[in-house]
Order: sequence, then structure tokens, then C-alpha cells
Amino acid sequence: MAHLLGAEALHLEFPTRVVFDAVSLGIDEGDRIGIVGRNGDGKSSLLAMLAGRLEPDGGRVTVRGGVRVGVLDQADTLDDDLTIAEVVVGSRPEHEWAGDARVRDVIGGLLGGLSWDAPLRDLSGGQRRRVALAKLLSEDYDVLFLDEPTNHLDVEAISWLADHVKRRWGVGSGALLVVTHDRWFLDEVCTKTWEVHDRVVEPFEGGYAAYILQRVERDRQAAAIEQRRRNLARKELAWLRRGAPARTSKPKFRIDAANALIEDVPEIRDALSLQSLAVSRLGKDVVDLLDASVSYPDAVTGADRTVLHPVEWRIAPGERTGILGVNGAGKSTLLGLVSGDVEATSGRVKRGKTVQVATLTQRLDELEEHLDEPVRVVVGRLRTTYTLGSGSKAQELTPGQLLERMGFSSAQLSTPVKDLSGGQKRRLQLLLILLEQPNVLILDEPTNDLDTDMLAAMEDLLDTWPGTLLVVSHDRYFLERVTDQQYAILGGHLRHLPGGVDEYLRLRALEERDGSSTAPGSAGGAPEPGLSGAQLRAAQKEMAALERRLERLEGSIDAARTGLADHDQSDYVGLGEEMAKITAMEAERDDIEQKWFALTEQVG
Repeated sequence: MAHLLGAEALHLEFPTRVVFDAVSLGIDEGDRIGIVGRNGDGKSSLLAMLAGRLEPDGGRVTVRGGVRVGVLDQADTLDDDLTIAEVVVGSRPEHEWAGDARVRDVIGGLLGGLSWDAPLRDLSGGQRRRVALAKLLSEDYDVLFLDEPTNHLDVEAISWLADHVKRRWGVGSGALLVVTHDRWFLDEVCTKTWEVHDRVVEPFEGGYAAYILQRVERDRQAAAIEQRRRNLARKELAWLRRGAPARTSKPKFRIDAANALIEDVPEIRDALSLQSLAVSRLGKDVVDLLDASVSYPDAVTGADRTVLHPVEWRIAPGERTGILGVNGAGKSTLLGLVSGDVEATSGRVKRGKTVQVATLTQRLDELEEHLDEPVRVVVGRLRTTYTLGSGSKAQELTPGQLLERMGFSSAQLSTPVKDLSGGQKRRLQLLLILLEQPNVLILDEPTNDLDTDMLAAMEDLLDTWPGTLLVVSHDRYFLERVTDQQYAILGGHLRHLPGGVDEYLRLRALEERDGSSTAPGSAGGAPEPGLSGAQLRAAQKEMAALERRLERLEGSIDAARTGLADHDQSDYVGLGEEMAKITAMEAERDDIEQKWFALTEQVG
């Protein structure tokens, strides 16, 4: 396996602290490496040094001759005056880049729905990020360095990116280094994991799941060693307390041995601990959406445009639900109906008398009025003491102690909110929301700016949180971890997903195959003529018939599966016939779903 890039004795120091000290690494062909660690430990700095973007204070980085290195960093360096086409393919003639299968795949996977000739100044931050990633992937590199590539990507785009990276190079060729907090992506793509912590880089084999298993085993062994160490220390201290005889070499030796036991004990790395705060009592009625729909006037035509078709959704106490959908599908509108920020155009929304809804938004709105105040003051203004846990395990904590449980150091307690990092602001925002004691919690992209350790702590907190939970997230791992069921907004309709995220991706692929997505360059074109009144009524009637058929088929499939379990397991012929019937019914269901989606696109 050929060596591509190496680092020897890297040392990096900032005015306030040492980030890396004597770190040596190597990257070989075929490596797919994920870099994890807490925010601020130096993941992006390590990537920048290896990519040649940051000069280390000591040591060196060597690259094999002829190796081409491509870098995607978090900074936006694109020229506002250029169009998407000029950035992605440059001056290459159309027949040249259009004949390249890789370029076509990248454009279709990342830039669908964007006008090919749109100037960058008209794009949002997320769209510009997609363009930068498309530009990088359209070119030919031997090594790719990706710093948070999944930011601003939805579930579909992340799934496409993982598949593209796996197919990009042949077996044993090319190399990838990626810094990301998306644990599903790490598991799907990476064959090695580097953990950055305490000035070192610790390698592990496998993706995120394998890394966690190895880390737990390492910590178990370290705990056993530490326990033996403490037992020996207790014996030494007990001997010292009994009083040493006159000054001899033996007492001095024993004192030195006791000091040696404790002088190199490192600080606990995983000090972060989130525990559930009290919530307001929640009755049996939460929020019911009864044939609720939402329409907005079109900015161009002025005609009403239906964003959310009539929805029948009854949210139960303690329900944990994930919401999926492409950007602009209506997820925020649906959550607005639940929280009361959006009024239904038709139908009604029924809320329980005891319901208290709180929303963790992407905008950090809760912190705007506290930017110039120290962290301790912000929390202390709400209450002097806080109760964590319940019953005999309940603990009374001061605001400072509570913040330390959230991962804030003593020095950070006096830091103004505006000087906190993105992850620290996110932690503080979550804490302020939980202190309101809501019983219905809406999380809108809660994983932004959080490292893997903080994500694990938040998941542990939500596991014990007794209220109702609604989550919108593109982080597949987090979504599947904290929710029990998923819904998707498809064509303005709310649809239950018994098969989870995999079912959502399958349904979206059917939509794409039916031509519902817009190809690059088609945005801004002439709208397709709408259906006439008679055609619209016929289409709606057919949709209703298809929905009834789907319900009957789902019932038949469930009954057939139950019958299969009860069938004589030694009757192989009979089992085969039953399986064939189930397969045929599932194929019929898929065909009906495809027809239903086609009709929803026509109806609008």
C-alpha cells in the first residue's frame, strides 16, 4: 500500500494553549479516515496542517510527488460575481463536462433545483456550501480533505455523498480525511477513526461504531488500572498516617512512591453530564391537527399556494417523533402549527390545557438579549437553585454547578455569551429552554455545532426526558437514536414512515424517478400548465381510490406476514408460496405508491 502523505512531530501552539505536541501520522492509499473529538481540541487545525493550509510551529508534513490534494474547509471563499456553472466547471466546454459521468453525478446529487446560470450572490449560505462541494468533487484528486462536508445537506444529499465517496476511487486507491459530527456518515464511509484529544491524535480501526467499542474497552482497562493504583495509594497513605520512624531512607522512599502515584493522574476527559430537569405536568391531550392545511399567497401571481395539505395528526403524551423532508417541503410550517406560531388556513388545531411548548431553533434567538452578559449571570437570573433528577436521586445545584454539568469550565462561567464558541452557545441555548420546564419540546436541527461527545450527552438526556419530543434533523444517527417513529412531508402531505429513514429515501427516489425534481438549469423556466377543473376532480378521485387500495394492501400484507409466522415451518413448499404472495402484494403496493406520487405532482 503506497504512502501518500505523512506528518512528523507536529507541534502547534496558540497564545493561550498548546494544541498538538509531537504528533506523527501517515496516510496511505485506500485510507478512509474520520476525525472526531470535542469542539476546540484541534480537528480543523489538524486537517489544515496536513493539507498545507496551516504552518505548524514544529515538525513537518511531507507529500509524495505527484499527489493531488483537494480541500473543502469551512470558510466561504467563492466569488460573488461568478455563476454556478463558472464555479463548478470553469471554462470547460459543455460537451466536455457533460460527457464526464462523475461531473454529471455531482451536479445531479448536489445542485438539483438550482439554476445553472444563477450568480452566487443570490444563493443562501447552504446553497453556496453545496456549490463549493460540487466544485471540489468535480475535479480529480488523489486525497480529499473535507471539513464538515455534511453541513447544510439534507438526508438525501448526505446519503448521496456517502455513496459517491465510496465509488469515487477503486479498492486500495485514493484517500479521504473527513472532519464531521455526522456519525452515520462516519460509519458508512470510514475505515479508520482518529480521535483528537489532549494534544494527541489516537487512531482506531473502523468507523464510528467500532471506535466507540474500542474507546469503551480502553476506558474499562484504564479504570481497572486506576483502581489498582488507588488501592496502592490508600495503603501508602495509611502507612504514612501511622507515623514514620526516625528519618531513614525507607520513609523517604515510601513518601516519594506515594507522590509518584498521584502526580501524573490526568483530568477526567468525559466530565460532561446532562440530567433531566423537571417538566410541567402533561395531560392526556397534547396537540391534535384536525384536517389542518396551510396556504400562502404566491409572491409572483398572488394566488394561494398550498404548502401543507389537510393533515390529520394526533400527538400523544410522551411521543417521540422525527420529521423528514427536503428543504422547503413544509417542515417548519408543520412545527409552527404545533407550537402555535402558524395559523391553519383550514381545519383546526386543538391543544391540551396543560401543554407548554418550547422550540430549540437554529437561530439562537434565546441568546440575543444576553450577548454582553457572563454565562453565570444569564442562568443565575432565572433561579438561584435548580433540581436535577427526581425522588431520592434529586440534587440541588447552583447555576455555576449546573453549567459545569453542561461542560462549561470554571473560567468560561465569567465569559460573555458573545465570546462563546458555536457549540457552547448551542449548549447554553438548550439549557435555557429546559429551564422553562416545557412538556412539549421541538428541536429544529439541534445537532448543529455540537461535537460527538456533546451529542451523546444530549441523547442521554433526551432518553430520560419525560415530555413529548418532535425532532427535525438531517443527522440520521441522531434522528434514529432519539425518536421512536418518523414522518415525512412529501408533496405537501404528511406520511408515516414505518420503515424509517430508509423508507423515506426510497420514496424520494421514486419521486425523483418520476421526474418531480428539477434539474440544474431548469429553475426559472415556464411553469407547466395546470389541470382543468374536470381533470383536477378526476385526479383527486383517483388519488382517494389509490389511498384506499394502499390501506387494504397494507392490511393484507400484515395479515400474510402474521400467517407466515404461524405456518408450519417444516412445510418449505407452503412457506415459499406464502412468501411469493407477500412479494407480489409488496410489488403491487410499490406500483400504487408510484401512481399516487405522480398524481400528487399533477394536483400540486
